[in-house]
Amino acid sequence: MCFVDLEKAFDRVPRGILWEVLWEYGVRGPLLRAVRSLYNRSRSLVRIASCKSDLFPVHVGLRQGCPLSPVLFIVFMDRISRRSQGLEGVRFGDHRISSLIFADDVVLLASSGLDLQHALGRFAAECEAAGMRVSTSKSEAMVLDRKKVACTLQVGGEVLPQVEEFKYLGVLFTSEGRMDREIDRRIGAAAAVMRSMYRSVVVKKELSRKAKLSIYQSIYVPTLTYGHELWVMTERGQICEEMMILLRSTQVLLFQPMSSLTSVVDGLLDTSITIAFLAQALSLAWSG
Repeated sequence: MCFVDLEKAFDRVPRGILWEVLWEYGVRGPLLRAVRSLYNRSRSLVRIASCKSDLFPVHVGLRQGCPLSPVLFIVFMDRISRRSQGLEGVRFGDHRISSLIFADDVVLLASSGLDLQHALGRFAAECEAAGMRVSTSKSEAMVLDRKKVACTLQVGGEVLPQVEEFKYLGVLFTSEGRMDREIDRRIGAAAAVMRSMYRSVVVKKELSRKAKLSIYQSIYVPTLTYGHELWVMTERGQICEEMMILLRSTQVLLFQPMSSLTSVVDGLLDTSITIAFLAQALSLAWSG
């Protein structure tokens, strides 16, 4: 797999090509004119301390902070992805997946180094044709295998570094395909949330027990279980055990000495299921 980084993705989108892509995707007439009007006579300036430069016109890039910009970028990247599609990819059930794209976070997938190089070459070429550029210093290759396997990928004659781990969309992936490191990160993040909640939530007498549990469920549990779809049952059990340790150490549930594991779990989720079972149920729902 190859984690592809695009140089200044939002700021490099050529607007002329973007209008062509929108036309190709059926955005025409008044709607296209309305979108283009947002970029008419757009100007910027440079500020250093209290000094400001003169205004200058800007003809590339998407508007930062505009709600429409992510949608425009998705459409723009979709054409690049479709035009760079090949026969490479990995099988997932009845589907063949050659890439994962979330905004400017791109992962190319293939079953061999040669296929991955072909896919990367086409993707880089389509990016160049669309006015974008692959950052060779930030793009990295990783092989999912229990054994160390070399994978040499190049873009424009430059070799991409091969790594043993990479964080994608907030989840740490390793070349061995194990989630132990990610589980440790989740536990650490949840522990930090627990510590911050102790002063701001747990000891607040103004908050009812119901309000505290609601805050706990909406902040702590999602932090602990983020990316749970990738966990196997033993890893989910580890999460549950760590949750119990943290709960006991802060008495965050009942805010008084807790008598049993059952009371902890029942109060936390208002049901008789554990975090591990919750993660399993959500994982099954996610996979259909």
